[in-house]
Amino acid sequence: MLEYARWKYMLVAAVLLLALLFALPNVFGDDRALQIARKDRAPIAEAEFASITKTLQDAGVKYDSAAVDRGNVMLRFSDDAAQLRARDLVKDQKSGLTRDYLSAMSYASRAPSWMQAIGLRAMPLGLDLRGGLYLLYEVDVNGAVAKLLQSYDQDFRRALREANIAFIDINTLTVDSPIPNGQRILLPATADRAAVRAAIAKVQPDLQCRDANVADGVAVDCVMTAQQVRERQDFAITANVTTLRNRVNELGVSEPIVQRQGLNRISVQLPGVQNSAEVTELLGKVATLEYRLVDPRPLPASGRAPVGAKIYDTKDGGKILLKRDIIVTGDQLTNAVAGSGEQGPEVNVTLDSAGGEEMFRVTRANVGKPMAVVFIEIRSVVTKNPDGTETRRDIKEEKVINVATIQSPLSNRFRTTGLGSAEARDLSLLLRGGALTAPIALVSERTITATLGEKNIQDGVRALVIGMAALFVFMIIYYHLFGVVANLVLLANVIVLAALLSMLKTALTLPGIAGIILTVGMAVDANVLIYERIREELRNGVSPQAAIKAGFEKAFSAIADSNVTTFIAGVVLFVFGTGAIKGFAIVLSLGILTSMFTSLMGSRALITLMFGGSKKLAKLPIG
Repeated sequence: MLEYARWKYMLVAAVLLLALLFALPNVFGDDRALQIARKDRAPIAEAEFASITKTLQDAGVKYDSAAVDRGNVMLRFSDDAAQLRARDLVKDQKSGLTRDYLSAMSYASRAPSWMQAIGLRAMPLGLDLRGGLYLLYEVDVNGAVAKLLQSYDQDFRRALREANIAFIDINTLTVDSPIPNGQRILLPATADRAAVRAAIAKVQPDLQCRDANVADGVAVDCVMTAQQVRERQDFAITANVTTLRNRVNELGVSEPIVQRQGLNRISVQLPGVQNSAEVTELLGKVATLEYRLVDPRPLPASGRAPVGAKIYDTKDGGKILLKRDIIVTGDQLTNAVAGSGEQGPEVNVTLDSAGGEEMFRVTRANVGKPMAVVFIEIRSVVTKNPDGTETRRDIKEEKVINVATIQSPLSNRFRTTGLGSAEARDLSLLLRGGALTAPIALVSERTITATLGEKNIQDGVRALVIGMAALFVFMIIYYHLFGVVANLVLLANVIVLAALLSMLKTALTLPGIAGIILTVGMAVDANVLIYERIREELRNGVSPQAAIKAGFEKAFSAIADSNVTTFIAGVVLFVFGTGAIKGFAIVLSLGILTSMFTSLMGSRALITLMFGGSKKLAKLPIG
């Protein structure tokens, strides 16, 4: 008799049952939907839900169903036209909804409610299958280094003043300077440069500081090392990926993909999104705030700011002199919510602990003095030259939007006024999502229609069905009853793979479908190796049950070797690939694991169950 451990039967059965459960939501498909959420991320109450649906009904918007799902309103539609009309209504200022709510086009599963209640979800679909918006941004990594050098400027000035060291000025050494990526501290001829280096080392010990001679006297150059520059550039890309992901989440887009691509680019995939103008405007903005004290000195007639001050434009077209030292910046904000107060639209901000302490310290010492709010926006523009090359130009706008007298010390919570309603809303969204570490420029934008995505799904599924049907016919003709077993194992392999993709919430793309088809072929190869081994043992005169045992055991090494090498290739593709390559690598690697399990354990369990208990087995139906 041929025996197989009982716990292995139980393991195979448990895995298949769980896989069937997790893969089942993919069978039901989904509906076009519109998700409506509160801007402050609070759950929508029943009264608000009734108000939203009444507004839609009064406007003649037809939807199939409406419900509150995890604190958000989910509307289902039967066609694109109704979905787009509902979205436009929510964004229309006249409807009154855009003031308090965000909307995002998405898809809602048709799976039964009990499946959704226990967290069963269909695998998400990538942009090539779902349709939506693809954006490719280029990060200005040199701009990230320049921004860090600007922060050094203020640190150095504070450190030198605290050490009572006189200096003339501090100039930034840009990437185009003979000595790039640093700060040059201009000093009087009698200055103690060793004391300057010591003071700088207390605040930035990693910088390389050395003496320098200039035309107007002496100086100390403090520059970043090549390693520090590379680390800052890598940090800028990683931080911008996080910021873009946060901004996408603030927009309410479902199942977004934001990832690094190449050395200095970031790809953003937004399935289901068609309103590209609004999305690209908000994602690419570098907008933040700075809080500075007003300098009491009069504006110089020459137009050149005195030492320790800087001239800014005001919102009404005038000029104002502010102190160079920054109290806090938008980077220190932990939350920002747009609202409306007595002075019009406002942004209620919350600072982190360090920012709150600094704001309290400065405002307590300057009660009765004016403080200004500077709104900063940077836009990167890429133009094509006649020779085909591209030139990037950053446009930086700094404008004082509000000046108010400090009535009492401020803590970590206060409000900022002086913005329009749209500006307040966009600024609060950008500040909540985080400031971009470096400017980014949009280098590619593609809109993929949902119709094209549906065609890709149909073509991919058709290829999978045709391929599996051809394999099924071949296996039955060539291996008879054992071919039927192989076909059942192949079907189980696809189910287990679909369940894994659903559990891990891995976005399925067109290359992913190709990975599934390749996995089916590799799983067939494992069965062919096992069956040919069994045939060889039968030709050598071994009994049928002994031939089955020997076939699985002797084919194991060949199957393992081929799958391990392919798995290593899949891991390498995942680590170094991006976009479609990474999606293909994920499906391929998971498919190898599932095919190993179903071909070696599942197939053996089924064959042993069928032929292991027969005492008078004279022949195997293996062709």
